[in-house]
Amino acid sequence: MLAKLLEIEAKYDHVIGSLARPEVLSNAQEYQKLSREQSELQPIAEKIQEYKKVLAGIEDVEEIIKGSDAEMKQLAQEELEDLKKRRPVLEDELKLMLLPKDPRDERNVILEIRAGTGGEEAALFGASLFRMYSKYAEARRWKIDVIDSSPTGIGGMKEVIANITGKGAYSKLKYESGVHRVQRVPVTEASGRIHTSAATVAVLPEAEEFDLKIEEKDLRIDTFCSSGAGGQSVNTTYSAVRITHVPTGMVVQCQDERSQLKNREKALKVLRSRLLEFEMEKIDKERAADRKTQVGTGDRSERIRTYNYPQNRVTDHRIGLTLHKLEQVLEGNMDEVIDALNTHYQAERLKDL
Repeated sequence: MLAKLLEIEAKYDHVIGSLARPEVLSNAQEYQKLSREQSELQPIAEKIQEYKKVLAGIEDVEEIIKGSDAEMKQLAQEELEDLKKRRPVLEDELKLMLLPKDPRDERNVILEIRAGTGGEEAALFGASLFRMYSKYAEARRWKIDVIDSSPTGIGGMKEVIANITGKGAYSKLKYESGVHRVQRVPVTEASGRIHTSAATVAVLPEAEEFDLKIEEKDLRIDTFCSSGAGGQSVNTTYSAVRITHVPTGMVVQCQDERSQLKNREKALKVLRSRLLEFEMEKIDKERAADRKTQVGTGDRSERIRTYNYPQNRVTDHRIGLTLHKLEQVLEGNMDEVIDALNTHYQAERLKDL
């Protein structure tokens, strides 16, 4: 590990030196590229410096202990114990920083929520989940843009697709894909029995145009009148767009905007992200054949979390985490859950290495 750390430190020093060269300062593109590289390397370079200081400190204090009086030895021994406790902590932090980064982590997100088993109650739960993610995104000043939705008469959502734009959105939300289950007494239930309903969540990294090329000949594009709210013109013009990707049979539609062109752009954005996810899942499955466990694939058939209203409880079944703060979580205070998931999957990746 030390050899790798020294290599990174040398690379960081080289980048810092390059940024001061006149030919780089006069080349905006090169300067931007090196600045981005410097920004990415800086946190680990600073952590390496901290680690090296601890190693040097251990050596110095051990020398002091060899040739000092009793009082000095005691003080030095206490300092040595502190440094030796700090060393493995820094090593663990550095190991995590050395993990290969998921290149999709900084991407924006396409969030898809669909009501599952449970009828109207499942649709109401789907709306609650969308509100939870919206609140979480708003707290981070991320932008949320609804692409398509199918609301029900009493405030539920049969389906909602939204674009979440913000730094590191995918890195935070990528482990939310799966089946979310709710246990509560529905408003419509006269006898007070607890019902179990479910909704599926899919979190896709937003695909860039250069990620994969979609051929126009592979698309069938239909237009129709929007059925949602938005004024009289929404229902009288063919602004809604449905795109079918013929080779895979994937269908995406968007009717959120008044403009047909904007709806087409949004629908293509979702289609591109779904196709990219489809390709990535194929690669993940191939890799998984050579591994004992498959980490972080976001299998949507897996029940990942239960929201139990009577017990004010949220349980994530993948990591055995239970919190008795359901209301806070549904208000978007999800950091405890999301951070625990990220820590767990980072540890799994370290085991794989």
